[in-house]
Amino acid sequence: MVAWKTEKGKVAVIGGARTPFVKAGGTLRHVPMTELARRVFEETLYRCAWPADRIDEVVLGNVVMPADAANPSRVAAVQAGIAREVPAMTIQRNCASGLEAVAEAAAHVRNETAQVVLTGGAESMSNVPLLLPMETLEPMERIMRARTAGKRLAALSKLRPRHFKPVPALLQGLTDPLCGLIMGKTAEVLAQEFAISRQEQDDWALLSHQRAVAAEEDGRFNDQRVTVFAGPRFKPVPADIGPRTEQSIEALGRLQPIFDRRDGTVTVGNACQVTDGAAAMLLANGDLARAQGLEVLGHVKAYAVAALDPAHMGLGPVHAIDQVLRMTGMGLRDIDLFEINEAFAAQVLACLQAAASDLYCREHLGRDEALGEIPTDTLNVNGGAIALGHPVGATGARMVLAMLHEMRRCDVQYGLVALCVAGGQGVAMLLERSE
Repeated sequence: MVAWKTEKGKVAVIGGARTPFVKAGGTLRHVPMTELARRVFEETLYRCAWPADRIDEVVLGNVVMPADAANPSRVAAVQAGIAREVPAMTIQRNCASGLEAVAEAAAHVRNETAQVVLTGGAESMSNVPLLLPMETLEPMERIMRARTAGKRLAALSKLRPRHFKPVPALLQGLTDPLCGLIMGKTAEVLAQEFAISRQEQDDWALLSHQRAVAAEEDGRFNDQRVTVFAGPRFKPVPADIGPRTEQSIEALGRLQPIFDRRDGTVTVGNACQVTDGAAAMLLANGDLARAQGLEVLGHVKAYAVAALDPAHMGLGPVHAIDQVLRMTGMGLRDIDLFEINEAFAAQVLACLQAAASDLYCREHLGRDEALGEIPTDTLNVNGGAIALGHPVGATGARMVLAMLHEMRRCDVQYGLVALCVAGGQGVAMLLERSE
């Protein structure tokens, strides 16, 4: 368990921006993740009216790091006009990479090793590569080492069709080697153990779309997003492509289970969408922000990482939230708004049940009683990843930015953001609107 709260320097979030979130294979499919990150880095600095040469560090979350940019944070930062003297690093904690990047940046400000840090997350799920089988390596090496045409032809003759059968890296990445389950299977485990029906999952999925569509129509995302220009004609992409205005419970009910064909309940409709996108924000020492007269969106108050059985990774948010509440002395009733990433509807619903269960909290959290109820009318109020999508390295940063804007809109004090993490982990961050 890793946990901290702000006891030293106050960590202020000055502002930020995100790209539209677009389904993989869509209009952002040819945009590298470094370009997505560059765009939100530039826009964040512009919106915060902060000079690019007055940043102490850049921290970016990313899961599938591109082969042509081994440290994509550094590449995107320099391309965004940030001075080459400013260090940059890329952080990977699977689905929580974006939130981990924000936490790392906040820790630097909190510990007073930095005054101003640019942070966020980015992911291009469209560009997750196709791999070749490992057995292809040996004949290809022989071809490369061949010095004569005869030897090259002899090496080529050893290649077989099986050597060119593609291996989807996305499928491999979504399968946990610790428990041997693809992520959707872990959601099926929770659905079975917590008796969560297909109907309940589809109902939550529909609510996610309805809330996201309502937020779009109300203009709630406008202050967060920046247009991206993509494709050979630089076509503008101004809005999210994922929320469905026409989504219905009947359409969701017609979808077939994808991870357990016989008895499964998880479908593409009640699971998160595979998506491209990026989000960024500027963090600063609270005293510096006041001295500079900067408008502050809110503050990072506490952060926690917890670990649990990989097969039950979807319950990670409950374990991390428990740690945040313990160290701050707060209860769920003190929190005004919640965001739990919608990796799967079953996973979110299982978290709600586990948090409200005396038995679960006694056996797994060492508490005398349940954490309590998380009201669904304060949870993911503008939709979640089922509607908006889950570009894995960016989602955590998007959730922080969205939460701070919603806290300001609703004029509330505390917001809590949490994600489950493949491999059996959970993360949670407590945000405060004002000191």
